[in-house]
Amino acid sequence: MASSSPSSMSPPMIPMELHSLNREKLFNSLRDHLTSCARPLQGFVLLQGGEEQTRHCTDHLELFRQESYFAYLFGVEEPGFYGTIDIASGKSMLFIPRLPADYAVWMGKIQPPSHFQEKYKVTQVFYTDEIKDVLLDQYHATGAPLLFLLHGLNTDGNKYFKPAEFQGIEKFQTDLNTLHPILTECRVIKSDLELALIQYANDISSEAHVEVMRKTKVGMKEYQLESMFLHHTYMYGGCRHCSYTCICATGDNSAVLHYGHAAAPNDKTLQEGDMALLDMGAEYHFYGSDITCSFPVNGKFTRDQSLLYTAVLDAHDAVISAMRPGVSWVDMHKLAERVILESLKKGNLLVGDVDKMMAERLGAVFMPHGLGHLLGIDTHDPGGYLKGAERPKEPGLSSLRTSRKLLKGMVITVEPGCYFIDALLLPALESPAVSEFFNRVEINRFRAFGGVRIESDVCVTSSGCVNMSKCPRKIEEIEAVMAGAPWPIEKTTFLSGNGQV
Repeated sequence: MASSSPSSMSPPMIPMELHSLNREKLFNSLRDHLTSCARPLQGFVLLQGGEEQTRHCTDHLELFRQESYFAYLFGVEEPGFYGTIDIASGKSMLFIPRLPADYAVWMGKIQPPSHFQEKYKVTQVFYTDEIKDVLLDQYHATGAPLLFLLHGLNTDGNKYFKPAEFQGIEKFQTDLNTLHPILTECRVIKSDLELALIQYANDISSEAHVEVMRKTKVGMKEYQLESMFLHHTYMYGGCRHCSYTCICATGDNSAVLHYGHAAAPNDKTLQEGDMALLDMGAEYHFYGSDITCSFPVNGKFTRDQSLLYTAVLDAHDAVISAMRPGVSWVDMHKLAERVILESLKKGNLLVGDVDKMMAERLGAVFMPHGLGHLLGIDTHDPGGYLKGAERPKEPGLSSLRTSRKLLKGMVITVEPGCYFIDALLLPALESPAVSEFFNRVEINRFRAFGGVRIESDVCVTSSGCVNMSKCPRKIEEIEAVMAGAPWPIEKTTFLSGNGQV
């Protein structure tokens, strides 16, 4: 990206074939499951889309974003829809709300069903007050039709998905157990069309990170960095939504893992000698990105900053070099921990045997979060823990959002970090199990440092992986970009079979 040009990106066209293929994938997976269980290939998958929400008791409508499972199958942007897939035929139907006449005055033209049939490439479109009659009419087997409803646990949010409800549902049989694990697993492996959107979200976000990096100066406010990112991804990338609340942490705030929330709102003034930790990712047509860059706000790394940054970068690079199908994510987390601990020992912050440090889980003191998470339509995409799988219980490992072995077509974040968090560090300094490993003089010198995190979004391929994030990572690259050097965003294209050109 030349410094004279604000952006090299343009928002891509969105193929509705993406969602048709997602429906076909679910249709085939669900029929295979029913066949294996000797169950009839009859009934309907029924999902209820998201509803608009107002701000507390007011009439202020919050900006709507579609529920993710519904978005995956149908690509629908509007609220209040239902969607079905006929298990016997594969036919897809949308049910749209019947809007009042004054909607046309306040909100815009009331579109007919044919508009949404064409827009979303489904077989038929009806109104939501017709769900009962349409499904009863289109069911050609005997007995009450069976509805496969989405109900299951999100292992990140620890909340259960609420199944669809509609007037007349008592006329149907319902299955609350079959659909959720099958549809979730469909979302785990990305198609080439999904990868193309995730890549675009990464490209525009990488470009925005570089733009923020260039313009960061001592004396600015953290929220100005957030504002520049949001402006760039929306102005040039067409990204109205962010994947999550931006984390723009500088100085000791960079040790606050989820900084940027309402009680810590990215409002510190950047000081000379601060490191910035910017965790920001844009979303495009539901598909997201999740990228973290860490750099000195004045554009030049000190010796201490270089030590910590290099430790995390080496862990990041070691994991990406080792990733391929069949590799355990728990093992990748431990690899990142080991590389960081070895670097801290080399830098004289730790002393002793690294194998013993690993056995005592010392890595969790410096990296209490998991190494990464599945990414897609949700920042923390579902499917991290298969039904019946247990989370590891050891410190650090218990924070992992997945313990699975890698599969071709997964997109997963690689985000090692090293932080100085008093809430973890002070008890460790007094712990009989691990206190012997600390060089207290050096550790105390770093206590106000904050932290470093480096995060990339990585697609697992048949023989390894592709890093989809394209930010400056090496120290010399960051310093050059912050001094005005160009940083091109090279295009990555995905082919059938989740390969890379």
